[in-house]
Amino acid sequence: MNEPQPRMQRALVTGGAGFIGSHLTEALLARGIAVTVIDDESTGRMGNLAAVQSHPQLRLLRGSIGELALIQEALEGVDTVFHLAAAVGVALIAREPLQTIERNIYPTQLLLDELCRRRPSQPIRFFLASTSEVYGKNPKPVWNEEDDLVFGATTRPRWSYGASKAIDEFLTLACARQFGLEVVVGRFFNVVGPRQSGAYGMVLPRFVEAALAGRPLVVHDDGRQVRCFAHVHDVVGAVLALMETPAALGRVFNIGSDQPVSILELARLVIDVAGSASAIEFQSYTAAYDADFEDVRRRVPDLSRLKATIPYAPRYDLKAIIQDVIAWQRSLAGGEG
Repeated sequence: MNEPQPRMQRALVTGGAGFIGSHLTEALLARGIAVTVIDDESTGRMGNLAAVQSHPQLRLLRGSIGELALIQEALEGVDTVFHLAAAVGVALIAREPLQTIERNIYPTQLLLDELCRRRPSQPIRFFLASTSEVYGKNPKPVWNEEDDLVFGATTRPRWSYGASKAIDEFLTLACARQFGLEVVVGRFFNVVGPRQSGAYGMVLPRFVEAALAGRPLVVHDDGRQVRCFAHVHDVVGAVLALMETPAALGRVFNIGSDQPVSILELARLVIDVAGSASAIEFQSYTAAYDADFEDVRRRVPDLSRLKATIPYAPRYDLKAIIQDVIAWQRSLAGGEG
């Protein structure tokens, strides 16, 4: 039987000025929870928090979670940590694989070490934002949390992201087993919505931006890659629900949508919803990234564990998601965002 959890009162969000982090920060504040945000603005920006920047329960710390003194300052009085800071996007991973590995592993270990050290006097619950990339190129049509992780050769830098996030998961779960740290690991599958940038290879904002500008939508390879897209509000709701559910502790969860769509179908739908006359162009992975790039043809999660643990029912279908991203990008063009 689930016992009621102590009410969350003060949270730390690493990467809280990023795309997902800023939405999570807003959701926490709306619940009356005091929030400290750490962000070095390498991929996020404090402007994402403009709507809540003057909130009396928000504290913003600019800096890297690779700095122990900053972590120690940020953890004072905190009862929950949402660790979202990480390397972001396929384009960045392909361009800077060393930075990807360093930014994913070292700060996570530093943060977990400090949480375990504090645990006897200051128990802190920990959420690790992981990724569907940890499944690598597992050939199964649908992935569940107990499936094998299948990475490509180390000569392919593309796999450094999934492998480094898998190490983060191992570290997190080891702290749970060895020190009793209360943890939840969430593997995100293609989270999309307002504030997401296409600058790091994210496909939906890139398509919407092109469609609104009347430029061709560039589809990589043949466009038959299959993905599932979830609205950031649905994902944030799931994260908060998991952190308030005792049955979730110590476990790994796929979080996202389980409704598959090909990238080519996505491009066509964006053009249709935007009322755009844009064409579709195809580009090889070699031209987009490099000759060593290797992609996954199908990425679909099994959400059975998530739905059995919390009442997860996404509010946004794909068309509604696209409409929301279009509205947001139009607001930016109109000087409102």
